[in-house]
Amino acid sequence: MTPRGKASLNFISICLTAVILIRGTYAADMKPHAMQLTSSAFQSGREIPSKYTCDGEDVSPLLRWQDPPAGTKAFALIADDPDAPGGTWVHWVIYDLPAETKELTEGAAKTDVLASGAKQGVNDFRKVGYGGPCPPTGAAHRYYFKLYALDAATGLKPRATKEQVLEAIKGHVIGEAELIGRYKR
Repeated sequence: MTPRGKASLNFISICLTAVILIRGTYAADMKPHAMQLTSSAFQSGREIPSKYTCDGEDVSPLLRWQDPPAGTKAFALIADDPDAPGGTWVHWVIYDLPAETKELTEGAAKTDVLASGAKQGVNDFRKVGYGGPCPPTGAAHRYYFKLYALDAATGLKPRATKEQVLEAIKGHVIGEAELIGRYKR
């Protein structure tokens, strides 16, 4: 191989390495920003008190979050139970929470639209708002509260389903947080 051919191969090799490194860095940067989601009602991985279930007052727990990414325009929250006998059971769908929102108070209203302008969807109890854990007797179920920071509001009308919200937020999630509680009867 001529010196010029070797130089060309070296140049191509350097360019390919640079592209791989840049793409790898870009892909790593594309991961949603990690936020913190907490509740004063229960710690992550711990039991949800009966007050927040169908065995108690069935009110939503206080949820707080911090560290939303820059550019957050709205939030969405979905709470569901992947351990339900018939497949994942949806307990709460709330979306278009304003960007300045940092918490959902205990006992959030079960209305189509909250005072903040946030909209609520229909859960698998076929009701609007929060429907607490209500598993069959047996092993504890896990309840995932998933918060999404979005670069745009969904624009959906009230009473959307979990699937409609997930479809609307595709490509708009810039941050995520998760809180898991457990409950058994």
